[in-house]
Amino acid sequence: MSQAMEQKYAERLKRYTTAMRNGKPDRVPIRPFVAEFAAKYAGYNCQQVTHDYELAFDAVRKCATDFDWDAVVGNMVYVWTGLTQAIGLKYYAVPGIDVPSDTGFQYREPPEDNAHMKPEEYDELIADPTGFLFNVWLPRVSADIVAPNEPATYRSHLALLKGGMAMLKYFYAFPQQGARLQQECGMPSAIAGILKAPFDILADKLRGYIGLTVDMFERPDQVKKACEALAPHLLHVALTSAEPTKTLPIAIWMHRGCVPFVSFETFENLYWPTLKPIILEIVKRGYQVLFYAEGNWNMHLKSFAELPDGSIIYHVDKADIFEVHKAIGHKFCLSGGVPNYLLGFGTPDDVRACCKKVIDGVARDGGYIMDASAIIQNDAKVENIQAMTEFTREYGVY
Repeated sequence: MSQAMEQKYAERLKRYTTAMRNGKPDRVPIRPFVAEFAAKYAGYNCQQVTHDYELAFDAVRKCATDFDWDAVVGNMVYVWTGLTQAIGLKYYAVPGIDVPSDTGFQYREPPEDNAHMKPEEYDELIADPTGFLFNVWLPRVSADIVAPNEPATYRSHLALLKGGMAMLKYFYAFPQQGARLQQECGMPSAIAGILKAPFDILADKLRGYIGLTVDMFERPDQVKKACEALAPHLLHVALTSAEPTKTLPIAIWMHRGCVPFVSFETFENLYWPTLKPIILEIVKRGYQVLFYAEGNWNMHLKSFAELPDGSIIYHVDKADIFEVHKAIGHKFCLSGGVPNYLLGFGTPDDVRACCKKVIDGVARDGGYIMDASAIIQNDAKVENIQAMTEFTREYGVY
């Protein structure tokens, strides 16, 4: 790495980490979570970057070279067809196969009458989460893998073999991508490590949202016990996928555990009591957690304020970022606040006006990271991303 690139990397990392610790760096850092936008900017469509992660990596490096940002994710188009097709996963719709080639991959909700886990199977999951996922859940979500009591097939054995090889190949490619971003672009990685709430695992991958909604009324005790049984495994994944120096945050992608998807009582009795201990243990180990609060979580800010000062970075999507700043800005760094619809359908002047409003209202004392409200897809205009970047660089100086 050249001396100039090394200096640029050090400056960006310091700026980024200072803000994440709720401090005041030299200027407002910029950390856009670019997914399909990166593909469009690099000249690829959604199908290409989903089928070939090397193209997705290349797209991110091109953005990191051309835009003056402070951190990026190595690849936000996280579904790689080579992995999903290897084991025949049914719950992703893939560009060019299941959806149009210029549409990002889609998540398929488990059907109400055929969920990946049946309501009477809670006790089996609670007793042995790993065994249940491997023996029961995996054959249901795979087109090729058969259950243990069914006749073994060539396709089933091959799917397990290919799936393991593909997963190792893909995940082992990320450290090299991080190294190239650092050496070639002077760009730090934005996150390292992944976490999901136990409640969201039940909703997303097992019972489906409708199924879990019924379970919250019919068997709330089993739901809570299942979340508690999943918690150690989710903590293990978060810690083993984290960055060893503990510089970068572990990200948790939060979606349907908030009002109005669930009641406030459900959040208080099921979602938060089974997630908070995981967060506290991660913080105890010396890591920060990025709360990527998809939707509007303002009803629950008092609960998040229970966490230690500086322990999380709170990303604002649909919520009013000024209300969030008033409630928890003194405790935690905030990010986001620039609506995605503005980046897609507004003008550069609209974007600059919004960035000014956010910086004036949230970033005056530091502890803020410029970003769109949600992951940036291919509807965002290049000129609007440029306007967000350039205005923040010029105006967001402390």
